[in-house]
Amino acid sequence: MFNSLQPLPPDPILGLSAAYRADTNPSKVDLGVGVYKDANGRTPVMRAVKRAEEVLVASQDSKAYVAPTGAAGYNEIVASLLLGNTLKQSLADRRVTVQTPGGCGGLRIAAEFIRQANPDATVWVSDPTWANHIPLLGSAGLQFKQYPYYDYDTHAVKFDEMLECLSKVPKGDLVLLHGCCHNPSGADLTIEQWQAVKEAALAQGFTVFIDLAYQGLGDGLDTDVYGVRLLAESLPELIVVSSCSKNFGLYRERTGALTLICETTEATAAATTLLAAAARANYSMPPDHGAAIVQTIMESPELSSDWDSELREIRDRINSLRALLVARLQIAGVERDFSFIEQEKGMFSFLGVNKDQIQTLIQQYSIYLVGSSRINIASINDDNIDYLVESIKAVL
Repeated sequence: MFNSLQPLPPDPILGLSAAYRADTNPSKVDLGVGVYKDANGRTPVMRAVKRAEEVLVASQDSKAYVAPTGAAGYNEIVASLLLGNTLKQSLADRRVTVQTPGGCGGLRIAAEFIRQANPDATVWVSDPTWANHIPLLGSAGLQFKQYPYYDYDTHAVKFDEMLECLSKVPKGDLVLLHGCCHNPSGADLTIEQWQAVKEAALAQGFTVFIDLAYQGLGDGLDTDVYGVRLLAESLPELIVVSSCSKNFGLYRERTGALTLICETTEATAAATTLLAAAARANYSMPPDHGAAIVQTIMESPELSSDWDSELREIRDRINSLRALLVARLQIAGVERDFSFIEQEKGMFSFLGVNKDQIQTLIQQYSIYLVGSSRINIASINDDNIDYLVESIKAVL
């Protein structure tokens, strides 16, 4: 049965990482991989995470299953991070949060839930969007359309075109938005633009679906969820998938959640049973370790304060690297204007070079970036920035 199988091409980003590892150039730079790296090029375990793990090792007395919906304490902590305590309390039983295996697991469970709620629903995604959105959601049978988002010439959100498109999205469809730190562009909506999206959703009756993978890596924990909170308090329905991979550094622990807001408490109660059934059918129970770490940190004033401080250090470093790269390119005499990089948020931006220049960067300079020219700003450090700038200057 297996002899007829044909191999699939490698994942563009994972294949790029493999090529980088095999490269013997001592000056090589990996701008493709989507994880945070510190000044030494490592993806560190956060201080509070280390200490929380010590607490767990000493205190845990069982490895029994958690429920399909996950750990209740963790779920409430995630809801507080997303919504703030005041809004969370006001939503009361209209809101439910369930633990999932990472943000990816949350997206998949959301897709299963959407198929149950409306099998004919179309999900509208930004152009461009995260490369794994369509495989994750589409494998559940959902259909897609795109709305305009990023202007590659001006390096800004094409908001007028986006809003015009959203004004035609029918009731029963969903619009997938990036909560902050848009991946892959780094170009986020402004406060005024979030408000306009809210008005469009109210007028059209479509359901908003938010992917929030980078809370705390843009402007701050509360500022980064302005749009989430605005829509949560204004719309009758909302889906938010969130991840602890980046802001707690728990990549391999697969720690995420799905938060659902319905118009009535009765609808939320019914929806919760569907979410639990979808989890049971897909992976039965979520993993516990990452969620237990988050819960331990957030229930300790000392650990949560240390976590917040280190997250601020990470955010400040990324933002300073944006400014540094722009400044170094200017000093090197590069005539092209890269100032947009400094204005964008999170780990990613488009460098804006063409496919031939990308291949030259990879093949001749060992500068690895994906075919869209998306780069991970956090991969830049004092040891590689001069070589990176000179390589970019050479291909331009």
